[in-house]
Amino acid sequence: MEYLTLKNSDLKVSRMCMGGCPMGGYGWGSNVLESELIDAVHCALDNGINFFDTADTYGLGQSEKILGKALKGRRDKAVIASKFGVHAKNGMPTFYDNSPEWIKSSIKGTLKRLDTDYLDLYQIHYRDEKTPLSEVVDTLEELKKAGYIRYYGLSNIHKSDIPELKEYKGRFVSFQDEYSLACRKNEDDFLNLSKNLCLTPLTWGSLGQGILTGKYDRNTVFADDDRRSRDIYVNFHGEKLEKNLEIVEVLKNISNDTGKSIPAIAIRFILDFLTDSVVLVGIKRPSQLKANIEAFGWKLDDEQIKILDEISKN
Repeated sequence: MEYLTLKNSDLKVSRMCMGGCPMGGYGWGSNVLESELIDAVHCALDNGINFFDTADTYGLGQSEKILGKALKGRRDKAVIASKFGVHAKNGMPTFYDNSPEWIKSSIKGTLKRLDTDYLDLYQIHYRDEKTPLSEVVDTLEELKKAGYIRYYGLSNIHKSDIPELKEYKGRFVSFQDEYSLACRKNEDDFLNLSKNLCLTPLTWGSLGQGILTGKYDRNTVFADDDRRSRDIYVNFHGEKLEKNLEIVEVLKNISNDTGKSIPAIAIRFILDFLTDSVVLVGIKRPSQLKANIEAFGWKLDDEQIKILDEISKN
């Protein structure tokens, strides 16, 4: 495993982070089993992965509960990140809320579900566009001084946010957004935010919701309870699907040359292309994890990076 220290912190984390969205269950099909999720967390720890990312909105708290159960007795081996800012209830419209009251309420619920006294990293899931950033930062500093959180970070921000965020350079330690060979639209944001705000980039959707694993093709049909059946998940539909399948063919060729799994090649591209990044990967079972960790302990050569760069440019 490879490690780095999140900027502006003393958090030494694995460069692969186990993403907790599938752990929430909602929208990932009926084959997401709690027992396999817990086994996957244990497998991650046993293979040197110490970084776990979740959110209070994933499965309306279910993800945090399962992660807390899986880390029982091994909390000291894990760096846990969660997110706040999304009001979500069954049957109610979802909206964003960064108010101090909601942050303080959210952290209490998160800590209870995770069965822990503190959170290593607390992230703004989405800005609500109304609460002043100064109030958000003051509240997070209050939680930090109280010992509820160690550090805080950002999610779903862009280079256009840099002027507002510059005042707080050195306070936030990380930011995350979507990035993969199937989605490079945020690449300029990643490079600018990392450089100008001294933040460690975390990439979610690193395997394009699974299209970059090589398991799916144009004949794949997802069940209605799998979010990827919806057109909004563009990686599996229309022209975008055809483009992604071209990328997968290149991944297969490099896989044959290197002896590494197809998802490992896709992950390795991010690790080599964004050299100070952490790759978030949603894991549902240990077998997926084992294929993904083949990404570590080697590097793509310049020609392989060039080929993947050219085939995947937006």
